[in-house]
Amino acid sequence: MDGARSVKRTAGRGEAGKGERLADWADGRLGLYALAKANMRKVFPDHWSFMLGEVCLYSFLILIITGVYLTLFFEPSGVEVVYHGSYEPLNGVVMTRAYESTLDISFDVRGGLLIRQIHHWAALVFVTGMLVHMMRVFFTGAFRKPRELNWVFGWTLLFLGIITGLTGYSLPDDLLSGTGIRFAQGAILSVPIVGTYLSFFLFGGEFPGHDIISRLFPVHVLLLPGIMLGLVVAHLILVFYHKHTQFPGAGRDNRSVVGMPFLPVYMAKAGGFFFLTFGVLALMGGLAQINPVWAFGPYRPDLVTTGAQPDWYLGFSEGLIRVMPGWEINAWGHTLQLGVFIPFSLFPLILLALGVYPFVEAWITGDKREHHILDRPRNVPVRTGLGVAWLSLYVVLLIGGGNDIVATHLHLSINAITWFVRVSVFVVPVLAFVVTKRVCLGLQRRDRDKVLHGRETGTVKRLAHGEYVEVHEPLGQAQLHALTQHEQDPPYEIGPLVDANGVRRPVRRSQRMRAGLARAMFGPGTRIEKPTVEEYREVTSGDHHH
Repeated sequence: MDGARSVKRTAGRGEAGKGERLADWADGRLGLYALAKANMRKVFPDHWSFMLGEVCLYSFLILIITGVYLTLFFEPSGVEVVYHGSYEPLNGVVMTRAYESTLDISFDVRGGLLIRQIHHWAALVFVTGMLVHMMRVFFTGAFRKPRELNWVFGWTLLFLGIITGLTGYSLPDDLLSGTGIRFAQGAILSVPIVGTYLSFFLFGGEFPGHDIISRLFPVHVLLLPGIMLGLVVAHLILVFYHKHTQFPGAGRDNRSVVGMPFLPVYMAKAGGFFFLTFGVLALMGGLAQINPVWAFGPYRPDLVTTGAQPDWYLGFSEGLIRVMPGWEINAWGHTLQLGVFIPFSLFPLILLALGVYPFVEAWITGDKREHHILDRPRNVPVRTGLGVAWLSLYVVLLIGGGNDIVATHLHLSINAITWFVRVSVFVVPVLAFVVTKRVCLGLQRRDRDKVLHGRETGTVKRLAHGEYVEVHEPLGQAQLHALTQHEQDPPYEIGPLVDANGVRRPVRRSQRMRAGLARAMFGPGTRIEKPTVEEYREVTSGDHHH
């Protein structure tokens, strides 16, 4: 008792407790206090669209958690066995050990089917979230300096996510995934000169071989996730370092941020949103069936499943090959299969166009300033039109990748659908660009009228001389700022071709190209001029404003 009292008296005189001593010990070796003090109160802006990136992050974490569980029970082996398990319709059927272990996970491992389906749904949501998140970044110009490198990280994550999805989709070795592997092997064989060697190297001999599953497994569970985890960490560090972009509004500029502190507000919201994402994916995994491998049966090279379709994020690559004419060149005893090689080459090029765009736009504008305020998509109509055109091409090719499904469900000719996609590949993106640009210009005109004349109230007023007018309510300062804060700098120009002495100065072809692209993207035809202060005062003063 006396010892207990002495301890209490010592603590009362100010001696640090165990938790505080542990914190002091850690701070003395890691410098955590200064780091936390400088960053834990960092302000983050709040907008619903910023959650798209969080959906990607949480889906990735759920993929890792569920993937670790599945790895404990999956056996990546191409050795053939005879199935004798819980799923009676396949008893006595010859299959690989990989497919057998997938069936065991689905029917015999406690919670195995639920985890499998959560894993698959999380993969789809992860890639979907990355694409939608990148489109939000693209349309709002969040990729501009100093975030070009972060854009490249995000684009690389999207590309690796697609490849990781392909490798994971192929591991069960069911008839559906085997058909996908066969599709990929055919595309590899179309590569001139080295295609056969690449195929033999990957498959360990003639297709299907016995090594492909055991080789895809470490790539899927270790190599690609490890690279992606490093990119995610680097991506988050740069977001934290550069501070988050924000939409235009009162009190927001390139030097100040309006929002909530990282700790405790943002962290509390992020934690709740993680569990919400996990709950939704668990609900989808428990109620919505996906990839029922037992219904397809084991893979056999002489069979193809009816309506075999890849996951949506690879559908456009298959659409490229399905709608491409079967062109080929025969020369010197060799066949170059252009009908497969050209689409196979276009697949990464279509994605590459998205990846390099920030650098192309920076070169066209010559803008070297930092940008922390987002663009409204309507104020950059050409960029917005290009993004919509890219998405429309993606959708058209997705239809081409499922032309057989569309034909059977809508009772249409598959040849008619194929020709529709072939024509639409060239026509639809152009139409989407033109329509989007006109819509953006129309919205700019509406914003200009709203600034000058205010918001329509729906109230009709009769003037003294008998004229009926609608009463407009003036906009507040915050609304006026949001509608007029965007810059309308003149596009890059070459300047006079002849100097003051009459000497013609040399102009490189790249300069001419840059000036032409600058006029097309940011010239007078791409924007409606903002109202000047004089115009605003003239319209809103006196009897001009009702």
